[in-house]
Amino acid sequence: MYSQQTTPYGTNNSKLNSDRDGLQPMATGNGSRALSSSTVSFAPRGSSLNPSPAPGSFSSNMRSQLAPSRAGSNQDTSYSVANLERLDEDGVKPEQAISALKDSLNREMKIKEGSENMLEALNTKKAKQTKEQRQRVEAELNSSNQRIKELRNQISELQRPKIPTTPTKSRMDTLFQSNGLRSPPSGARSAGGSEFEEATESPTYALAEILQALELEGLTPDYYVGHANSLVELFKRHPTLKYDLVWSVFGLRMQVMLLSESREVVAAGYRMTRYAISDIASLQKIRGLNTDYIVVLSLIKKSNADVEREQALKFVRAFLDVKGGVHEVSRAVVRTIAAVAEHGEDRLRAICLETLAEIMVRDPALLVLSGGLRPLSDALSEGTYEASESLTAAFLFLLDAPQRRKYLRSGYELEVLFTPFTDSLFAQEKILKQNSRSIAYALKSWPGLMSLSMYNFRAVRSLISSLMLPNPTIRETVIDLLYSLLRIKSPFWATSFLAGRRLTTYGRVATLKATAPKTAQEDDSAEKSFVDHYTALLLAVLISSDMLPGLLQITRDTDNPMLKRKTTLLIGEVLKLASRLLPSTWSSDLQLLPELFAAASRFGDDERFDATGTVYQISSVSRTLYRSTPTGNGALVNTNNHSNDNLTGLEGQSKINPNVTLDETTFRQLLVESGVLSSTNSIKWKWDIILKIIEGPLLNGKRLDEAIKASKFIKRIMSFYRPFKYKFAEVRNTRINQKYIKVGCALMHTLLQTNEGVKYLADNKLLRQIAECLAQCDPTSGLTAQSPMFSKERLTETLCCGYFAMIGTLSGDIKGLQMLDRWRMINMMYHIIDLKQRPDLIKLLLSNFDYSLQGHPRVLLSKALTAGSKDIRIHATNVLRKYSRGSRLSASTSQGIGDSKWAIQLLVTQLYDPEVEVCATAIKILEEACNRKNYLEYIVQCRPALDHLGEIGAPLLLRFLSTSIGYHYLDGLDYISNEMDDWFLGRNDSYVGVIEASLARAFVEMPEESSNRMSVDEDNFEMDLDNEAHVPPHFYRELTRTKEGCKLLRDKGHFEEFASTIRDYGMLSDDAELILKVKGCLWAVGNVGCIELGAPFLEECDVVENIVKIAETHEIMSLRGTAFFVLGLISRSVHGLEILSEFGWDSNTTTMGASLGLCIPQKLNKLFSYETWQHERVLDIFMTENQQTAMTFAKTDEDFVSNRILELVIDLGNTVLQKRAMTELMHIKTKNVSNFKQPALFKKIMTLLESHHFRLTVRRFVIELFERSVLRRIVFEEESDEEDMASDNGSGSEGRTERQRSISDIT
Repeated sequence: MYSQQTTPYGTNNSKLNSDRDGLQPMATGNGSRALSSSTVSFAPRGSSLNPSPAPGSFSSNMRSQLAPSRAGSNQDTSYSVANLERLDEDGVKPEQAISALKDSLNREMKIKEGSENMLEALNTKKAKQTKEQRQRVEAELNSSNQRIKELRNQISELQRPKIPTTPTKSRMDTLFQSNGLRSPPSGARSAGGSEFEEATESPTYALAEILQALELEGLTPDYYVGHANSLVELFKRHPTLKYDLVWSVFGLRMQVMLLSESREVVAAGYRMTRYAISDIASLQKIRGLNTDYIVVLSLIKKSNADVEREQALKFVRAFLDVKGGVHEVSRAVVRTIAAVAEHGEDRLRAICLETLAEIMVRDPALLVLSGGLRPLSDALSEGTYEASESLTAAFLFLLDAPQRRKYLRSGYELEVLFTPFTDSLFAQEKILKQNSRSIAYALKSWPGLMSLSMYNFRAVRSLISSLMLPNPTIRETVIDLLYSLLRIKSPFWATSFLAGRRLTTYGRVATLKATAPKTAQEDDSAEKSFVDHYTALLLAVLISSDMLPGLLQITRDTDNPMLKRKTTLLIGEVLKLASRLLPSTWSSDLQLLPELFAAASRFGDDERFDATGTVYQISSVSRTLYRSTPTGNGALVNTNNHSNDNLTGLEGQSKINPNVTLDETTFRQLLVESGVLSSTNSIKWKWDIILKIIEGPLLNGKRLDEAIKASKFIKRIMSFYRPFKYKFAEVRNTRINQKYIKVGCALMHTLLQTNEGVKYLADNKLLRQIAECLAQCDPTSGLTAQSPMFSKERLTETLCCGYFAMIGTLSGDIKGLQMLDRWRMINMMYHIIDLKQRPDLIKLLLSNFDYSLQGHPRVLLSKALTAGSKDIRIHATNVLRKYSRGSRLSASTSQGIGDSKWAIQLLVTQLYDPEVEVCATAIKILEEACNRKNYLEYIVQCRPALDHLGEIGAPLLLRFLSTSIGYHYLDGLDYISNEMDDWFLGRNDSYVGVIEASLARAFVEMPEESSNRMSVDEDNFEMDLDNEAHVPPHFYRELTRTKEGCKLLRDKGHFEEFASTIRDYGMLSDDAELILKVKGCLWAVGNVGCIELGAPFLEECDVVENIVKIAETHEIMSLRGTAFFVLGLISRSVHGLEILSEFGWDSNTTTMGASLGLCIPQKLNKLFSYETWQHERVLDIFMTENQQTAMTFAKTDEDFVSNRILELVIDLGNTVLQKRAMTELMHIKTKNVSNFKQPALFKKIMTLLESHHFRLTVRRFVIELFERSVLRRIVFEEESDEEDMASDNGSGSEGRTERQRSISDIT
């Protein structure tokens, strides 16, 4: 939960990983630290994934803070090799490294896109004026391309499976070499010798040898550090060795090291002990050695001891990794960690906050009793902690259930996030952005939405009311937050609109419905996702909190035109969302905007002009949004290539161009305006006009013949595209340059439509030169080139990849296929498919072919599906996705399965591929195809065998149940009865975890908009699938789709069992197992009730009333959310919606009356009905009688001086008395009294520090009053005779007993 957050102290992994550190020994001399002869050389700066952190931060290599790093022979390794070694050695997960590199790659891609946009803007200006600026931008673009290439190489290097090798000398041996244990390895030792030594090493003997070496006293610190590192390395090589430790021996060595005066030795002791932790018993043994005192003293030290403090904190966090280990963390330690977390300038503050958050999740009682809740709340309210989402998640976990909720105060813990928005005088942009992310995280979860909606949506209303404040930073942050909460994706024209362009300039919008064909409609297209259902509820909450009046206020009084336009766009999006998601009772009144129209109709008031302008803007935005709704997936819908359809300058063209029949004058005028006839420089050509000519008049054979013979228009354009003219082939592959590929594909398509064009294309040198370039990559052709036109670098960096898009256009026409065959290109492609060294070329070919015709392209694809490498087979399988879903059916094709049979047959064949990943890809695509009934029936006719795939094939088999033919097919395999019993007995419960994880990802992650630009390295076929949360299919839902399935369900009586479980146990909140059972039954009932054939089951069992009761009154917030989603499922059927309307729930419907399954209560306060819960005092909940007695005993002492010291320590917690108490304590210290040498007094003061809140500096001051020998006597349980006599009355013994309970037993 907390392992992925980033802290500002130089670490990617906020959780201190136990094997990411190697402690370097240090040598002493003349009061300074220096590296001894046994030290090793570390990699130079920059050789890690992160920049080198400051001393004391969470670096992957622990070293003496002041020791300078020394260059050595091991530093000449490359970045990638060092990186891979770091992964092997330090235990850093490759996924984390890849994630970091991908973040850098995304950053570079954005820089590249910005540079391309800048170039596009500069191209519209005069070349002479912008020459110098264009050169700088091009240089930055080239640099960005180079960095992107390097990052992709590093990512592929990390993703490549590692080949086991036998190094001549282990890097770990060098890093952890020690003094005095064994002689250093010889540089001439062979690899075989190292393996022999490793294989014959006796771990038990090596352990005894190291422990014996640690017995020696009075040696230099680097001696002990080196042996501790050797012991850690031994534990790494033999993980089971720690289970055989003799703690009487090992514990003594540990105590000696932890009591050392050298910080490095103490740090090595913590690290050594941490690696020795195995289970809860080992933790108890460690605590039995009085380590709590040492940990507390280490954590309160000054920042120059960060190496020791860091290892002490890692040591404490290791307790949390053991099951039940949190109960072995003492209150004293947690109280000290909380004190560090409150110290704003401490380097360890961030990791202490995360440690407290983890403790709060595992044992909230311990945290609250130890005062750890306050620093967490302060960190949330201040907005200074960068990983605030993790803290928010911890609070949400506590708020969910009543057993944990009582530890928090009602309406306080999360509402502190809204403080920066309501206090405009001290609002800072950084804090506002930070808190807005936490608010969004909270509102996208059920506990957050439920708790923030208490007291009549008080918190949400305060956020909306902040829009009234005349602070542009607050307003813009809140508007961005609303965009995020409602999951609104800005339309393609939003950037230009916000910059001031009028919407009427977007000619493309007027014809967008014709230019963006929709993909194939699925049977379940009317069913909205759970994300839309949740968004509908969130939108209702925001509307109830007066969101629209707040937004309209901004449009009236803001002086920022961009903010005003952004708000206007948001209003249009909200109105559009409301009409699509909310019931008519909500959206009908909303669309009227009565306040705005009332202001616009006040003719005597000057403000009506602003209101009238707002009305016009909202109307214009809403009209444009309506026109731009049916956007398609450019990369998947486009027949010819993967280029972006929304290119600037090409937006005004329609696929169905009305300008085919132009008069001669207009046609010639277009030719002149294109600039082709007046210049041979392609940069000066008007490519939007060229495209208009090619897609319009040139489709007429007469006009084409005129353009060929009477002018140089076609000749010059064809010359531009010829490879060996090095014009088109040398253009950089950027987003703005994709227009050249688009025009080239349109030119190929136009020439194929007429006999004149076919003849001209056949005689032109273009295809012959493309064939020659292709032959350079064919090893059997005999043609070679030093720099092939289709080399991997050129395909990535230049528009050479566009030739394959043109080939794809040719492959969609019979005449085009004949031309490809004429120049032997088809033969070359067969040879290239067999070329294992060029997977990029194969992917490019397969991606751009048009497979709508029976012929060579399908044969090539079939060959790649069966004979290619694993990567190629997966790619080829993904190519079949767009042909198996019917998206390529032409207008003349009937609604039957048509030409998709061949694709489905190939996909069924892929189910028998030896690689599981290929089979899984085919299963996914076939499952999508099953959304259409006729496709599903044909897949069943193919009778695929899925037994060998196990769980991977289960979703596809479930889809077979939805038709009668599939039901009988599976019934013959005896699948249905076995699967039904399996779901009833256990799978129903496990489904809960799967769907909750899927929904959690969908709510938190906002899908990023794809640029759809052509790429050789990226797989564009999966880009629209990864963004959508995949809701797993439910067995009972698919079973209920057929009458046979409903009969079987009725005969088995499973539905009645589910309804009975909901009635009997639905309102329980304290039994986790029964709650899981109830959730499973809820999902089963909802999936049955959403089907029309299954709706009668709802009426028979009368279970809807119980589900509504759970949604409106249950104590567990997440269970209310489950019931809410289940009611949405039930509302998808006519019977279900009728039943829900009786209970006051309503849903939006289509114009035909079909429910969209987005039901919400007509009165929101029925769902958000939580009242203030009882928050009991901490002492009443936690403090047992023994603990209170121990605390009372620690406040007094029979000795007068000791008693006065205790009183002064208590006064240190009072800010008024603090200075006087410190002065008096220092005065007592200067008298050299023996009290500060007494272990009994020390223990009492430790009890006071554990039981009360003191700042870190105060704790450090109190502990430093005592001599170090006191701690040693306590750890080794050494008591002097004098102290024994002083405590002979037994009270001291009793106090120690109570103290031991206090510090050990958390009750």
